[in-house]
Amino acid sequence: MRPIKIISDSTADLPKELLEKYDIEVIPLSVTLGENTYKDGVDICAQDIFDFYNNNKILPKTSAVSVLEYTEIFAHWVEKGYDVIHFTISSTMSSCYQNACIAAVELGHVWSIDSANLSSGIGLQVVLAAELAAKGESAEVIAREISEAKTRVDASFILNQLEFLHKGGRCSGVAALGANLLKLKPCIEVVNGAMKVGKKYRGAYEKCALEYVKDRLEGNDNIESDIIFLTYTGVDEKLLKEIEKEIKKHHKFHTIIVNNAGSTITGHCGPGTFGILYFRKENK
Repeated sequence: MRPIKIISDSTADLPKELLEKYDIEVIPLSVTLGENTYKDGVDICAQDIFDFYNNNKILPKTSAVSVLEYTEIFAHWVEKGYDVIHFTISSTMSSCYQNACIAAVELGHVWSIDSANLSSGIGLQVVLAAELAAKGESAEVIAREISEAKTRVDASFILNQLEFLHKGGRCSGVAALGANLLKLKPCIEVVNGAMKVGKKYRGAYEKCALEYVKDRLEGNDNIESDIIFLTYTGVDEKLLKEIEKEIKKHHKFHTIIVNNAGSTITGHCGPGTFGILYFRKENK
């Protein structure tokens, strides 16, 4: 059986320690600020995006990985005798998956997976695939396991402001909230690969943040307890600690990973965004 190489687009927002632990390769998307283009996670960070927007009131533009880029990276590992399992952001949000599939067909020995998710909702799947590979499972088995597991990802996040997501036009229902309702703190849920507006919180951001965590976790017995991601962008460290305490109050997870979102996700969600992402036991 050929060895397995796990590869993910940068949109999975995995922290360095997990990338190193599982030897996961990351393919960065492109982020354009004005006339300059950067590589997500390589030469641009969230603060660069906030600074550029504050100075210019222009949102960054993100670009999918090209077929050529995918082909070159996949070919490197296939020629070395590996089977490649590759993850992309949801195909409803980017052409990355389409481009990766074109490259995969040309090469063979590549399983490109549409995560139907974003950020750590992808990261959960990548880590699971890496753990299965470490146990010696074949690419076929891993792809089959992920196909089922991705339907059980519970991915949501809460926004402190809607400006980035509203202007980016990537979430149906955000515009319908109306200009007078922008003081609301909506929960955005990933459903069938797309972002939808869920519960709308009202009041101080700190209060809404803790209420959101309680709503997602309290009394919920349909949660796998292995791992939960607390992924954020532009959130105060003191509040992050309060959120982590709130998570622990409602559910005992083996591992809580507090993780800063990358530039691609930041560019679409804006500052003051955080989410909790985990696997459900059953797809309900």
